[in-house]
Amino acid sequence: MLTRLEVDGFKNLIGVTVDFGPLTCIAGPNSVGKSNLFDAIRFLALLADHTLVEAALRVRDGDIETGDLRDLFYRDTQSVARNHEELHFSIAAEMIVDPLVRDDFGRSTEASSTFLRYEVQIGYEPPDQHGALGRLVLLAEHLNYITEGEAASRLRFPHSAQLFRSAVVKNKRRKHSGYISTKQASDGQTEILVHQDGGSRGPGQVAPASSAPRTIVGTSNTSTTPTILAARREMQSWLFLALEPSAMRRSDRFQTPAAITGAGGHIPATLYRLATRAQKAGDDAANIYADIANRLARLVPISSIEVEVDDVRQMLTVVAQERSGVRLPAAALSDGTLRFLTLAVLAADPEAHGLICIEEPENGIHPARMGEMTALLQALAVDPREASGAENPLRQVILATHSPAFVQLQHPDNLLFAQEVKIRGEDGAAVRTLRFRPLNGTWRARQDRAAISLSTIIDYLAAPENAQLKLPDFELDALVEGLG
Repeated sequence: MLTRLEVDGFKNLIGVTVDFGPLTCIAGPNSVGKSNLFDAIRFLALLADHTLVEAALRVRDGDIETGDLRDLFYRDTQSVARNHEELHFSIAAEMIVDPLVRDDFGRSTEASSTFLRYEVQIGYEPPDQHGALGRLVLLAEHLNYITEGEAASRLRFPHSAQLFRSAVVKNKRRKHSGYISTKQASDGQTEILVHQDGGSRGPGQVAPASSAPRTIVGTSNTSTTPTILAARREMQSWLFLALEPSAMRRSDRFQTPAAITGAGGHIPATLYRLATRAQKAGDDAANIYADIANRLARLVPISSIEVEVDDVRQMLTVVAQERSGVRLPAAALSDGTLRFLTLAVLAADPEAHGLICIEEPENGIHPARMGEMTALLQALAVDPREASGAENPLRQVILATHSPAFVQLQHPDNLLFAQEVKIRGEDGAAVRTLRFRPLNGTWRARQDRAAISLSTIIDYLAAPENAQLKLPDFELDALVEGLG
C-alpha cells in the first residue's frame, strides 16, 4: 500500500508530495500532466524487475530506437543550454508491505519492518558520441523503516488504530541504520550499502553506485535480505490497468495464469480459479458467479454469469445470460460491461492485493450508471476501519479522471485536483509544475495549507459553457428540492 509519494525533477513534477488513502481520485483537465504522477509510480514498479534504462523506456512503452531517456527529467532552458549534464530526479515512496514473502528460490521469509520509506535518485549521463542514447546513473538509494509510534502521524488517512494500524504496521528493527543507505567513499565515489536484517553490526555489503545497472531493491531475490525483498514484492504487485477490449474478450486455455493482467486479460481463468477454490473450501461455486452477476446486473440486464469449460479444446470462456434468456460470450459484451466485469472479478479476488492504478475508469459507462462504477471501485479498496484479511484485502486504488460527472460522485475525502502552478526554480526563474490539491475540510487539508474550496472547481459542478440542453431554473429548483 502506497501511503505517500514525493517526486522532484521527474517530467513536470517539481517538489510534489501526495498523500494517498485506500481510494484516491485525481481530477484534472486533459494534458495538465496528471498522468506523470502515474508514470512516477510505474517507474518505481518497473525498477523492481528491470534495469534503470529498461524501466525508463517502458514507462510509456518506448523502445531503444525511439525512446529518449531525457524525457523522464524536468528540463528548463538552462538545462538544455548545459546539454543536460546536470539532469537528475528523485522519487521517495512510503509504503506498507506484506511481512511474509517468498524469495526466488521458493523459501519463505519474514520482513522485520512493514512500514517502509524508499528513496531513489537518478541522474543522466550524456553519450560519448552524437546520437547515442546516453545512460542513467544511480546517484542514491535508501530504504528505511517507520516505527509503530511514527505511524500514528505518518498514516494520515482516517483509520482504526486498533484494528487496522496495529495489524499492518510492525517493526522489529532496533538499529538506527535502515536497510539500504548511500555514502561517499574516500575516493569520492558514491557507494550503496546493504544492511542486514539480523543483529550484525558490521558496515554492510558495499556496491558502487555509478556502474550499477539496477537498484539494490531490483536485485534482491533471496531470503537473506527479507525486508528489502518485501519492498520489492510490494512494488512488483502494483497493477496498472490499461484495459483493452481484445484482451478482456479473449478466452483462456487451461494452463493460462489465473490473474488479471494490466490489459484486462485472463478474466475466465481468474474467475474459474475463484469458483474452484470455493468448491474446495466446501462453498458453492455458484455463489461466486452470483456475486459477479449481481454487480453486473446494476449496469446491464444480466441475470447470470459463468465460466464455460470446453474440455475438448481445453478452453475457458466467460458467458453471460441476459434476462431474456439469451446467452452471450464475453466477445459479444460491450467495452463498458467488460471494464466493469474486470473490476468486479478483481474485487472478488482475495489474492488481488496491493496498488491498482486506473486512468479514466468511467470510459464506456453511461452517466446514470457511474454511481455503480464508483461503488465498485470503493469495494476494491481496503476498509481502514476494519482489520485487513481475506475478506478485507490490503488493496488500494488510485484513479485519474477529467469527467465532471465522475468527480461529483466521489467522496470529498478521496479527491485531489491537479492544478498547474508557477514556482521559483533553482536559478530563481519561474517554472511550471503541478500541485495536487485537496478540498477544504478533508483529511489531507490538515497538511496542505493550499487546500481549495468548491468555488475553485466550479467547472466540475456547473453545466458547461454554451450547454444546449439543461433544465429551466424552476425545474432544477424543484428537482433539487425533491432530492433533498
